[in-house]
Amino acid sequence: MSKHVTYRILLITGWGGGAELLKPLHDALEQKGYFVQRINIFNALDNEILQQQVELAVNFDVIVGWSLGGQLATILVNQIQQQYAEQKLLITLASNPCFVAQDDWTTAMPVETFMQFKQSFEHDAITTLKRFGLLVCQGASSAKKDFLAMQKLILPQPIALLKQGLELLKQLNLVDICKKYQGRQLHVFAEHDALVPYQIAQNIQDLAAKNLSIVSIEGSSHGFPCFMVEQTVQIIEDCLKKTA
Repeated sequence: MSKHVTYRILLITGWGGGAELLKPLHDALEQKGYFVQRINIFNALDNEILQQQVELAVNFDVIVGWSLGGQLATILVNQIQQQYAEQKLLITLASNPCFVAQDDWTTAMPVETFMQFKQSFEHDAITTLKRFGLLVCQGASSAKKDFLAMQKLILPQPIALLKQGLELLKQLNLVDICKKYQGRQLHVFAEHDALVPYQIAQNIQDLAAKNLSIVSIEGSSHGFPCFMVEQTVQIIEDCLKKTA
């Protein structure tokens, strides 16, 4: 198969800042000749909304999600497998299949930390979002520059959507899907991620799913899909070449 296969790629952003944060990645993938569409987070706990997104996603070859978007991408590929008996390529970027620690998945954010964050958001959304933005950039040597760059791309989000997103982060445990999914899956992790513990790379490897690959990016923060665009595109392209 030639290098110029025009894969259709669906990009799903993370919590908090809107889909513009992935515009640089979107543009860079389009420059490589792929067809790309970018969507915001959505409430996957609402069956009607979820079904609309499944019907959109089935038209794509590759579903890529960053952070909460990676969890949403995982739900979508699972639904497509169940409803259409098709396997899409799943790529998650800095995403934990279970963001808040649960009994069967402890390498995650402690429940107390998450509840404090949620209460802080309900009390003062703007300050909390700024704090969250700093965590997204923390860990990279370019953290200050990255934070300033991110501010230019962030769009104010509806509070209701952000609250739904926090509920998703609290409830979703998709470890079982990662373990049983029949399609190809690639999970990319950041070495200095302040939100998703780096050790989960090993935990996911231990799931021993048959078509699962892991890539780790050295010296990177949770925000690498925004700030290390070339490297992220290269990782996605390498994965697509193996698919071809």
